[in-house]
Amino acid sequence: MADGSTAPDWRLAVDIGGTFTDVVLIDAASGRVIVDKTLTTPAAPLDGVRTGVRQLLAKASVRPAEITAPIVHATTLITNALIEGKIGRAGVVTTEGFGDTMLIRDEHRYDMYDLQIEFPSPPVPRERVVEIAERTNPQGDVIEAPTAAGLETITTELRNAKVESVGVCLINAYANPANERLIAEHLRRELGVPVCISAEISPQIREYPRMITTACNAATMPVIGPYLDELQKWLAAEGFGGSVLMMLSNGGVVSADDAARAPIRLVESGPAAGALAGSWFARRLGEDRLLCFDMGGTTAKSCLISGGEPEITNTFEVARIYRFKKGSGFPVSVPSVDLVEIGAGGGSLARIDELGLLKVGPESSGADPGPACYGRGGTKAAVTDADLALGLLDAGYFLGGDMPLDLAANDAALRSIADGLGLPVSDTAAGVHELVNQNMAAAARMHAVEQGEDLRGVTVLAFGGAGPIHACGVAELLDSPRVIFPVNASVLSAFGTLVSPVRIDLARSMVRSFSAITHSERDRLLDELRDEGRRVLAAAGVPSDRIRFRYGLDARYLGQGNELTIWVGDGEHWPVGDEEIVERFERDYRRIYGLTIPDVAVEAVTWRLSAYANADTVEPLAEVGEAHGQPRTVRAVRFERAAAAVDTPVYRRSDLGRGQRLIGPAIVEERETTAVIRPGWVVEVTDDGSLVAERSI
Repeated sequence: MADGSTAPDWRLAVDIGGTFTDVVLIDAASGRVIVDKTLTTPAAPLDGVRTGVRQLLAKASVRPAEITAPIVHATTLITNALIEGKIGRAGVVTTEGFGDTMLIRDEHRYDMYDLQIEFPSPPVPRERVVEIAERTNPQGDVIEAPTAAGLETITTELRNAKVESVGVCLINAYANPANERLIAEHLRRELGVPVCISAEISPQIREYPRMITTACNAATMPVIGPYLDELQKWLAAEGFGGSVLMMLSNGGVVSADDAARAPIRLVESGPAAGALAGSWFARRLGEDRLLCFDMGGTTAKSCLISGGEPEITNTFEVARIYRFKKGSGFPVSVPSVDLVEIGAGGGSLARIDELGLLKVGPESSGADPGPACYGRGGTKAAVTDADLALGLLDAGYFLGGDMPLDLAANDAALRSIADGLGLPVSDTAAGVHELVNQNMAAAARMHAVEQGEDLRGVTVLAFGGAGPIHACGVAELLDSPRVIFPVNASVLSAFGTLVSPVRIDLARSMVRSFSAITHSERDRLLDELRDEGRRVLAAAGVPSDRIRFRYGLDARYLGQGNELTIWVGDGEHWPVGDEEIVERFERDYRRIYGLTIPDVAVEAVTWRLSAYANADTVEPLAEVGEAHGQPRTVRAVRFERAAAAVDTPVYRRSDLGRGQRLIGPAIVEERETTAVIRPGWVVEVTDDGSLVAERSI
């Protein structure tokens, strides 16, 4: 520029949550960050996005045309569609004799003593599952190809069913997708609707997980496709210069077109963005172990970052009938950040159960109508109502005063619970607050135990709109001595999309013992995966010289029914020999099970490839001064049941200076969230503006 300063390089991120839509704008050249938050509009999600983006650009005095970098987008649309059943009218084509697979499931009873056990209804009902005569054997040989008459029959059945999309899932198609591709091409031509095939969505063994994953993908294609089309048309009309990248559940981003073809990969899009932000902070702060605690308006999520990276799991369960019962949902075979999601957000509703006990969640008031204090018609008490009644929130400063809270509606909602319990409103509010903290701590602890981890002593990174309010209470229950409240904590998941790599995780089952598989056979399979990885990353705008590959393998002892995933390294080619793979497998097997099985062969089941390109470095500007600000006010805050309220100083975060120390109790407010420093905690403001709380007792 003429004055010698660097031209702005604006990056925009959007995260649609269950209650709020977050937007973040950062200038990668200067590090300047501007954020905004608006209520999500579940019936028309783009309305909330439009509102948030326009407010943000006006605040920053930035024109749409100045944003030429890709716009990165995380969303809960797919998860919510599957949970609420608000999905497209999809059909499924499968091999003759396998039409009942989604009803039979895997014959696993998640509660063996429940005689009235329930499972979620399949995303595609039996009457829209059609069968066709065809067969491929496990070695990939086509024994019987679909006939012209068979193709016409299924086309007529699907047309009469008025399907909006179709998933094709044939037996053994992971070994050879020829029959699936033939059927898909025919249906696209004859029906004119989106069609996906299991060989592209989940080319892995085990017919039920593969079929349910394909069916979920087909059922959500009519949800995400129109939304992305509408979004991109609006962005073009507004004059934005950047394309759209969508956040995946594995912590990577891909082009909008690839996301529309495989929407099931977006199922944990928003929470994965939060985990990536946690990884960025862990590396920046030099924290080897960090517990991401993300509490929003609808749910809370926790994810353990170890060695600077979150763990990735190859299956994820969605739409559970019972939130805490594994096996009660759809086991979709998509790579996902390994996290636990708890029905414990600011909108989680309090109730009295049939035993007369206070319960909180997992039901949520969502964005519409929201907690009673939002004044939008809600009458049931939520966690936010309890926090307001305790004095943790300021009714006049919610969203910086843009959304004042209704104290009368708040009191009426809590009083209906309090009367049923025979307690004062204040003790009821404290009970709701403590109970939701207990729920979140218990879920995080149990998830860590399942991974063989102990959370005692781990640092907690608190973010999300409600996370900083509850973080110190949860940390006390977890025996965690340190809590970090980062700058812009409320919208950190949206920020996470800006530091996420472009990445796609691919897998292909080819079951062979290491003594039987040939290197040429393995390399042909990996070449196909590498080609697909290059295509996806190129579509997202990544130059070929920046693409990297990481390799993994699911292996087991011959005759076993389950596998272990081992990652073996990076490079343009498979990086290790067979003997080293067996050694790594036995090392991990011994770590998990305490033994190995001698004289039993190890076999490869599923080959994995991660194609990725590291994100550009983005360094937010630390806007923190030297002057140590004073409290704006003092208000009475109740921290415990049956305890007197404590006069607590209330600070504005923007007033705090570098190195300033606050002795709890204290409240630190900003427009989008509030950090609650409980008694017994001491806070210091770091050089980047983060608040680091240490437990002093």
